[in-house]
Amino acid sequence: MLDPQAQALMNLMIEKGIPPVYTQTPVEARAAYRARRSFTQPDAPEVGRVQDLQFSHAGVSIAVRVYHPTEAGQALPALVYLHGGGWTIGDLDTHDVLCRSLCQQAGGVVVSVDYRMGPEHKFPAAYEDAVAAWQWVASQSEALGIDPARIAIGGDSAGGNLSAAACLGLRDLGHKPVMQLLIYPSTLMAPDTDSYRNNGQGYMLTRESMAWYSGNYLRGPKDTLDWRASPQLATSHANLPPALVLTAGFDPLRDEGLLYADALSRAGVPAQYICFERQIHGFITMGRVMQEANTAVALCAQALRTAWKQG
Repeated sequence: MLDPQAQALMNLMIEKGIPPVYTQTPVEARAAYRARRSFTQPDAPEVGRVQDLQFSHAGVSIAVRVYHPTEAGQALPALVYLHGGGWTIGDLDTHDVLCRSLCQQAGGVVVSVDYRMGPEHKFPAAYEDAVAAWQWVASQSEALGIDPARIAIGGDSAGGNLSAAACLGLRDLGHKPVMQLLIYPSTLMAPDTDSYRNNGQGYMLTRESMAWYSGNYLRGPKDTLDWRASPQLATSHANLPPALVLTAGFDPLRDEGLLYADALSRAGVPAQYICFERQIHGFITMGRVMQEANTAVALCAQALRTAWKQG
C-alpha cells in the first residue's frame, strides 16, 4: 500500500495541474522545482555556520555550500553531498534543508556541491565535478575544519548515481571515502527491472521523466554503458567504501538500488540496504508533508555517525 501521505501529495499535484517535468524546458523545470520546496520541505534547522565558497578544477569553477554544526572547534568528519534532480534540476537551495538536517543530526560538516548539469553540460561533466569535489574537500580539510580521514560522500537520486560513480573513480585514483550514502540512486542508465516497469507510471517519477533527464545528461546511447553513468556496470565493485543504500517501494529506481547493494555485498563491501516500502521517489526532502521523510533523514544521520566513528 502506498503511504497515505504520499498519495495525498500526488493527488494535490494532480488537482493543481502541476505539469510533468518532461513537458517543460530545463529552465522552467528548475524554477518549478525551486518553487515547490517551501510547500513540502520542513523549516530549515539552525546550524553553527554556513559558508558559500567556490573551487576550481580543469578550468571550471564550482560553487559549494559548507555547513558546520558548531561555530568552531576540533576537526570534524564530513559528508560531500550531491543533490538530486535528474542531472538537470536542483541546486544548493533545493537541498539546503536536507543538508542542514544531516549536519545538525549527524554532527559533522556537510559540503553541498553545485555540480554542472545537462543539457548545458553533458556527461561526464557532473561525474568529473563529483570526483573533484571530494578531492578538493580532502585537500582543503585543514582550512575547512575537517578530519581528512573521515570524509564520506552521498546524494539522492542523480546525486546517488554520482556518489556511487565517484567512489569507483576515486578508488581507481587511490582514494577511499569513509562511506557512501546512496539515497534511491540511479545505477543503470538503461534499466530493465521490475520496478522500472511496474512503477514507471503514477508515482511521481515516470519513465517519460527518466528519459527526459537522461536525455539531457547523456551524449548518446553509448554513454549508458559507461560505468561513470551506470555504476552497476563497473568491472569490479571491490574495495569500495561501506554503503547505506536507501530506496522507496513505489520508485521505478527501487530495483537499481537493490542490485547495487547486492553487487557491493558480493564484492565484499559492507552494505546496508533499507527500502521504505510505501514511499515514492524523492520523499526524503518532503518532511513537511511526509513523516517517513524525517525518519529517513534520522536513519542517514545515524549511519553517518557510525561510519565516522569507525573511520
